[in-house]
Amino acid sequence: AGGGRAALRACGVHNVCRLLTRRAHGFYARDAGVAHRKNLGLLRKIMCQESTKFKNVWTTHSASPIAYERGRIYMDNYQCCISSIAQEPRILYQKSKCAKSEKIEDALLLECPLGEMLPSPSDYKASLIVLTVQNWLLRLSADSGEVLEKVYLAGSCCKFFRYLSWDTPQEVMIVKSAQNKLPAAARQAGIQQSVLFYLAVFQVLPLSFIGMLEINKKIFGNSVTDVAVSNGILIVMYSMGLVRLYNFKAILEQFMEQPFELGQEFNWNGQVGVVGKYPFGLPCNIKITDTPPLLFEASSLENAFQIGGYPWHYIITPNKKKHKGVFHICSLKDNALAKNGIQDMKCCSLEPDWIYFHPDMSGRIIHVGPNLIKVLKLKEVKNHADQMEIAEDFTIVANRENCVKNTVTVTASGRVVKKRFTSLDDDPEQETFKIVDYEDELDLLSTVAVTQIGADGRAHLDFHCNEHGNLLKSIPLKESWDVTYSHEVYFDKDLVLHIEQKPNRRFSCHVYQMVCDTAKDDD
Repeated sequence: AGGGRAALRACGVHNVCRLLTRRAHGFYARDAGVAHRKNLGLLRKIMCQESTKFKNVWTTHSASPIAYERGRIYMDNYQCCISSIAQEPRILYQKSKCAKSEKIEDALLLECPLGEMLPSPSDYKASLIVLTVQNWLLRLSADSGEVLEKVYLAGSCCKFFRYLSWDTPQEVMIVKSAQNKLPAAARQAGIQQSVLFYLAVFQVLPLSFIGMLEINKKIFGNSVTDVAVSNGILIVMYSMGLVRLYNFKAILEQFMEQPFELGQEFNWNGQVGVVGKYPFGLPCNIKITDTPPLLFEASSLENAFQIGGYPWHYIITPNKKKHKGVFHICSLKDNALAKNGIQDMKCCSLEPDWIYFHPDMSGRIIHVGPNLIKVLKLKEVKNHADQMEIAEDFTIVANRENCVKNTVTVTASGRVVKKRFTSLDDDPEQETFKIVDYEDELDLLSTVAVTQIGADGRAHLDFHCNEHGNLLKSIPLKESWDVTYSHEVYFDKDLVLHIEQKPNRRFSCHVYQMVCDTAKDDD
């Protein structure tokens, strides 16, 4: 506190808000993270200079999907790892081709938490958590591919674990099974299957087993179609568009029958084995015997449901097909629709617009249409502090010509007939937004816009100021962009990666790196 007062006196600042702003901008050299913030600020300025270019330094092709995580490119079902940080991408490790029984179904990158003592030196380096088709959970070194830990999941309860996700990022991990479905013959014989999904819960670094539970239709209902866990909330989705939220932490505490640790010998329901070892796997030690208290429920088209903003709001689409593309923004406290809370771009397009809460934690909302991006904010209604309204913060508009065209035809009698029509909002011949992303370290909003020119599609990646939306930089992508196939674009500080799928399940990866044109600066 004394140091803070001294800083105030030294710089002549007598206002706390101004002091905090100056701290955020890195004015005080002894503050933690100041050097890092300054370096990122310099990188942003350099990157947005007119003389700075992004050069395509490397391209590769693969017969299997390509993945990217924090400076590492994974190919051949994670058997090959390539560093994209070097001046030219280089192989970190290359494993021999694995058998089908060892195929990796899903993966998560695990990074070391700051300021914590960990049991093993390998825990301080990045690692990759992977899930194999045979229900093994492996922790691999991100730099060498070495197996650091392995846990067998299945046991006798479930044979089909397929999905990895974070409950709390880099802290609590969820391993989810595929939906249990009886064979047709069993269903015809009248055999009932009540367990729909299994969820295994782990604390990471050090990797420890919290528990396994089943999602049972006897508890949650017959029409459950999917489940997810996020930020301590169990989300249950139903076939009629209903979404229900439950307190996941309370479920773990209330229905835990017995805690277990990995490597512990156990005698459980007549089975004797070691937790996490083959062939026993993990015990299902969380038994939900009664419907947990309901936190919240909402009905939304295709179960689309998001929570965010401040104060808390949620976004849904009314549960009728005619409302597709219409979004309602409501208060989580009392379900009240915010003023101007119905967002409808009235798009006439093949692909729908989409909406989500801004990942920069500002509480804003991003609404993306074919030719328009709206960044919206929540604010108090004037003279009504308890009511919120949706206001436009800024917009980004695609660079396109007038879409109205005239065609002239001549009938057999020689009469001239003029037809006037309006093309689709996502007409490939007009510039259309395909991807919107946020680079948190540089605080930039990135957009990818595509225009089809003849048989080729041309795309450019634009960087916008996240605060005001003004265009700072535009990078043309050299390769053709086929709008009929899937694309991913990653912008990671001074690196741009474009992963695309091509016909016949061929995949390509194009790497661009920042290059400063010093000759132009000297001129």
